[in-house]
Amino acid sequence: MQHVDMQKTVTEAKFNRFHVKVLIWCLVIIILDGYDIAVSGAALPSIMEQMGVSASTAGFMMSSALFGMMFGAMFFGGLADKIGRRLTIVICVFLFSVFTAVAGLAEDPVTFSIIRFIAGLGIGGVMPNVVAQMTEYSPKKIRTLMTSLMFSGYAVGGILAAVLGKQFIVEFGWQVVFYAAAIPVVLIPFIWKSMPESLSYLTKNNKESELRSLVAQIAPDLQINSDTKFVNETNINSAKPSIGLLFSDGRAFSTLMFWVAFFTCLFMVYALSTWLTKLMAMSGYTLGSALTFVIALNVGAIIGAIGGGWLADRFHIKWVLVIMYSLGSVFLYLMTLPMSINMLYFTIAMVGACTTGAQIVAYSYCGQFYPSIIRSTGIGMASGVGRLGAIGAPLLIGLIVSLNLPIQQNFMVIALAGLIGAVALSLINHQRSSSP
Repeated sequence: MQHVDMQKTVTEAKFNRFHVKVLIWCLVIIILDGYDIAVSGAALPSIMEQMGVSASTAGFMMSSALFGMMFGAMFFGGLADKIGRRLTIVICVFLFSVFTAVAGLAEDPVTFSIIRFIAGLGIGGVMPNVVAQMTEYSPKKIRTLMTSLMFSGYAVGGILAAVLGKQFIVEFGWQVVFYAAAIPVVLIPFIWKSMPESLSYLTKNNKESELRSLVAQIAPDLQINSDTKFVNETNINSAKPSIGLLFSDGRAFSTLMFWVAFFTCLFMVYALSTWLTKLMAMSGYTLGSALTFVIALNVGAIIGAIGGGWLADRFHIKWVLVIMYSLGSVFLYLMTLPMSINMLYFTIAMVGACTTGAQIVAYSYCGQFYPSIIRSTGIGMASGVGRLGAIGAPLLIGLIVSLNLPIQQNFMVIALAGLIGAVALSLINHQRSSSP
């Protein structure tokens, strides 16, 4: 009987149309996800003005979606290893599209926060699943680059939110950018039909016909017959996916370090995505100019994600990340110094490259670190714990803003988080990675 190791087949496959299809769908989903995350930050000054809320209340409103993202990442990350990634991704896309649009109907802070919490369940839940999907189906030689390319869609979504906000919020009100989030619902049937299922799920459940179809697409030259048996060779392949496996085989300390790294980087990312527009407006820039800074931040994130992914495929991914986190802190500190407007745009772009861009590469590293059977669970838990940093960021920065302290202190607090994350990453035991 012929045995085909599915993970080995994918790892050694040549890049082809199948990989393009998976990349495009994951990219589209992340763009939509990024838009739904960034839309609140783009509309924040207008929301505060219309609802008449203070900075601390606004910080809580922005954090409500992040609470949802924390629970969504943990719940849907683990659920996908049990019911399959495709169904989980479809559920998440429905949640974040519909409820982001419904948030546009809210007229008070409490209603807005509740609806954004529900949307956050889908926003947070889809991330670990598309990262795991992209990691699982990417050839090893370009795995980090493909995952980073896919996740650069997060920044594209942020740019889209800023551009639409700049064009339409002043004239039509902040609600219009939320209503636009409902459009992706029409894509759900196409995602269900075109997105492949998780290899580990198919192998574990003996879905022979789907596996044969996937092999034909992934490795057209591979000869298979009716006696072919598909396996997914990992040292814990026979075990049931669970959180406990994240702490087995010497992975416990590294798992905790991933959690710290995700916490600190997501603190930086969401402190900036939520408050940058408001902070720059407080510094004397118009709403349009402040939104342009958000665009610069996200352009930098795309460059950082793609450039960091390219470097990580050629050098040690862990040390690439340590350097990116450290540089993020350096450029955040530079934002406290006086400089020309062009230099400020450049500095903000570099901050985006070394915060959001670094986080994108970190998702890829996390996906490569864990075996396929617990990949979604591992990314989901790291992302979920990391959301505590994301939740704390708008609240803490909102508190600092409400105290009328110097704006520079906001950026110093954010910069400190990057240094802590760099230390945590440096302590990860890469020898326990499933991709040495």
